[in-house]
Amino acid sequence: MTQVIQSYPLHPPAHPATEKPLPPCNIIIFGATGDLTHRKLMPALFAIHGQGLLSDQMHIIGFARREFTDHSYREEIKESIQTFAPEIWKEYESDWPKFSDRIFFHRSEFDSAHGYTWLKKRLDDLDLCSATCGNRLFYLATPPSNTSEIVKQLSAAGLNNPGPDRATKKMNPNAFARIIVEKPFGSDLASAQALNVELKAVFNEHQIYRIDHYLGKETVQNIFVFRFANAIFEPIWNQKYVDNIQVTVAETVGVENRAGYFDHAGELRDMVQSHALQLLTLVAMEPPISLDANAIRDEKVKVLKSLRPIADYEIEQFTVRAQYDTGMIESKPVPAYHTEKGVAPDSSTETYVALKMEVQNWRWAGVPFYIRAGKRLPKRATEINIQFKNIPGILFAHMASSGVEPNVLTIRIQPDEGISIRLGAKPPGPRMKVESVELDMTYGTTFGSQIHDAYERLLMDAMLGEAALFTRDDEVEAEWAYISPIIKAWGESETMPVHKYSAGTWGPDASVVLLDRDSPGRRWWDR
Repeated sequence: MTQVIQSYPLHPPAHPATEKPLPPCNIIIFGATGDLTHRKLMPALFAIHGQGLLSDQMHIIGFARREFTDHSYREEIKESIQTFAPEIWKEYESDWPKFSDRIFFHRSEFDSAHGYTWLKKRLDDLDLCSATCGNRLFYLATPPSNTSEIVKQLSAAGLNNPGPDRATKKMNPNAFARIIVEKPFGSDLASAQALNVELKAVFNEHQIYRIDHYLGKETVQNIFVFRFANAIFEPIWNQKYVDNIQVTVAETVGVENRAGYFDHAGELRDMVQSHALQLLTLVAMEPPISLDANAIRDEKVKVLKSLRPIADYEIEQFTVRAQYDTGMIESKPVPAYHTEKGVAPDSSTETYVALKMEVQNWRWAGVPFYIRAGKRLPKRATEINIQFKNIPGILFAHMASSGVEPNVLTIRIQPDEGISIRLGAKPPGPRMKVESVELDMTYGTTFGSQIHDAYERLLMDAMLGEAALFTRDDEVEAEWAYISPIIKAWGESETMPVHKYSAGTWGPDASVVLLDRDSPGRRWWDR
């Protein structure tokens, strides 16, 4: 029997954290007992609730196979938040009783038609008894192998449309039904296109939210503001002044418990196709005509379509792939990749990738873009480094050995989110010399507030229908159109090596050669 929820005013007051109040809705999480739900989604929703942003008419329905009652599932979520988000729990502990009343559990197999029919009845009842206005947000926190079946069952049950209005008892034409799909979105261009076809056979494109949690990070959003709200940078953001741009996505962890997935996917699919390319588009894009989601995504797609394809005969010159070997991470020994549990002993899957890329348009003609992403590197760091061209070798050429280095603008995505710029300055003393110094701005220190998890922002945007931080169908396909030929060339090449690098280092020597070959002395900006 469906629990009757007390009725409150439809909308909470506007809050400084959002430009408009979050609407009433039911959020249905498929994969409600999985890691993503426990580690990210529920802590994020609890934090949003604790900030007073959620409508009182918002409920969370967990959909999974395991045996839970509403009460036992709430207890498990409580333990998860305490374990995985202790800071959030400490800040909002007193709000738990009210938040827990929002949570329900719906047990079903993902391929059970009866389970979806019963889910629809439960959602309809919630809409009618608690004024959720028929709004539904489906979150697929499941492996990609479940996506097609869930989408098919949602369609069969009529859940791809909004629910009933409490007053008319009929489908609410002003309500929404949206679906959030987690990465990986396909494993190559063909599979991504097929998945898009399946989704758009059931949902309209404006209902589909393909999530990349990197886009919800504060610093990623501030790339946009930094570029287009400051007059001093945009005039020099081009091939006349920029020498090269580097995107680094570094992790200290290995494959952990993801070997089954990762040994098939590899670092190029797992990190570059989504996260790294998204960062590149934000750095390279042209100013959009407005802040509308499609206007922003139009410019990102233009960048992706401007990427010069890497020909088969260039694959060894423009790409590097490698696997971590034994080494030390934080003074602790770690095993080689091929000895990790669940990894094939003869696996050639890359745990590190470096690419040289070219954006073939007027702004970036001749400027190399370098991307590197890897596991078991010395530190966890995601950052973008924009290296500007050297000054003319006239006044300070004789001081080069004393530290005259290029100006470098660094945008740190994680950790220690912020922006810094490396400048030349004269240190105190009688001698004329130049040393590099950094002007540094850290978001937490500068703004005096906590940097919230990316999922908080993305969940709120999905509820509001703000799609700018989610990827569009043609955007995903353009990413795969660039990446898939590289994967194919690696698979067919008889000479392309899989280099080794010691865990705890910045990758193989071949990645250093990738930059130095283009311009002697050019290097990765390691922090």
